[in-house]
Amino acid sequence: MYPNLYYAFRDIFGVEWKFLRFVNSFGFFVAIAFIIAAIILSRELRRKSRQGLFQPTEMQVMVGQPATFLDLGLNFLLGFLLGYKILALFIMSSSATDDPQAFIFSTLGSWPAGIGLGLLFAGLKWWDKNKQKLEKPEKRIVRIWPHDRVGEITIVALVFGLIGAKLFDIFENWGDFVKHPSDYIFSPKGLTFYGGLICAALAIWWYAKRHRIGLWHLNDAAAPALMIAYSIGRIGCQVAGDGDWGIRSDLANKPGFLPDWMWSYRYPHNVNEMDPQVLIPGCEGKYCNQLEFGVYPTPFYEVVVCFILFLIIWSVRKKFKVPGTLFGFYLMLNGVERFFIEKIRVNNRLDIFGFHPTQAEVISTFLFLTGLGIWIFLKRKAATVKPGA
Repeated sequence: MYPNLYYAFRDIFGVEWKFLRFVNSFGFFVAIAFIIAAIILSRELRRKSRQGLFQPTEMQVMVGQPATFLDLGLNFLLGFLLGYKILALFIMSSSATDDPQAFIFSTLGSWPAGIGLGLLFAGLKWWDKNKQKLEKPEKRIVRIWPHDRVGEITIVALVFGLIGAKLFDIFENWGDFVKHPSDYIFSPKGLTFYGGLICAALAIWWYAKRHRIGLWHLNDAAAPALMIAYSIGRIGCQVAGDGDWGIRSDLANKPGFLPDWMWSYRYPHNVNEMDPQVLIPGCEGKYCNQLEFGVYPTPFYEVVVCFILFLIIWSVRKKFKVPGTLFGFYLMLNGVERFFIEKIRVNNRLDIFGFHPTQAEVISTFLFLTGLGIWIFLKRKAATVKPGA
C-alpha cells in the first residue's frame, strides 16, 4: 500500500522525495478521476451541441474595469489560505508537518507565508485587471455554451460531492460519530460514494436549471463520465487501503488463474486506523499496520467492473435516442454493481423492519429502481409524442 506518493516513489523508483508526503494517494486518484470525468463530459456536451441539442445562453459582462476591493480581498484570502497551510508544509519544522493530513485539519500554519502569498495573489489580480483596463469600461454580450461551463460544473460536483460523502459517512457510522465527532468532522478519511453522488447530483440539477441547460441531455452526457470517475476513484481506495475492503477470504477457494492478492489481501501500510490490525514486523514509522487476515480486495474488483461498465456505456451512448434514458441505464448498472459487491464487502448494517441491509445496499436498490423508473417513464412519454408535434 502507498498512503501517499512518497511511499510509491520510494518503492518504485528508489528515491526519497520528502515533499511527496503531502500528496495523499487517495486524493491524487480522486483528482485524476475529476479531470478525466471533466474531459469526457466536455466532449459529450460538445457533441450534443453540434447536434443542436443545446443552445448557448447570453451573458452581459462589464470589461475594462479596474480591480475592486472585493476582487483583491478574495484573492488575498485564497493566497493566505494556500500560504498558511500548503506553503507551510514545506517551510515549517518536520515535527509539525510529519502527518500532512492532520496538519491540514489543525489550526497550525505559517502566518508569514500566508500573508506573503496573500499579498502576491492580490497584487497579481490588480496587475491583470490594470493591464486590461479601458479608459471607459463597457458592457459586452458573450455567448456561453454548456461545454464552456464544465469547469464550473466540476467544481460544484467536487465541493458538494465531498460534503455529501462526509455527511453520509457520518450517518452510516452514527453511533461512533456521537462518541468521537472530531474524528469524523476534522478528518480527511471517511467518504461515502453515494453521499457524494446524491449531493453532487442535487447541486448540478440546481446549476443546470439556473443556467437553462437541458437536464436530461446533461445527465446523459455525464453518465459515462460518472462511471469512469468511480472506477478511477476506486484505484485510490485500493492503493491507499482506506478501509473499503471486503470480508475475510479463504485462499483455499481461490480460482487457480488468479494471483493470491486478487483473492486475499492484507493491505499492508494502509491508511485506515480504525480496524483491529497487527504491526508489520520490522516496520518503523506511521503506516506500519496490516490486517490480521486476508480479505477480498473489493476496490480492485470495482475498478475492473466499473471500467467495463464505462466501456459499455460509451459504446452504446449514441443508440439512446430518448433524452435521459442513457442516464437511467447508468443508474441501473451502478445499482446492480454496488448491490452485489456489498455481499463480500465490510460495512455497517442498518435495522429496517427486521431486515439488516447496508446503507449502500439500500441506496443501490433505490438507484436501480430510480433508473428503471426514469427509463420507463421517458420511453412512454416519447412514444406518446406525435412526430413533428
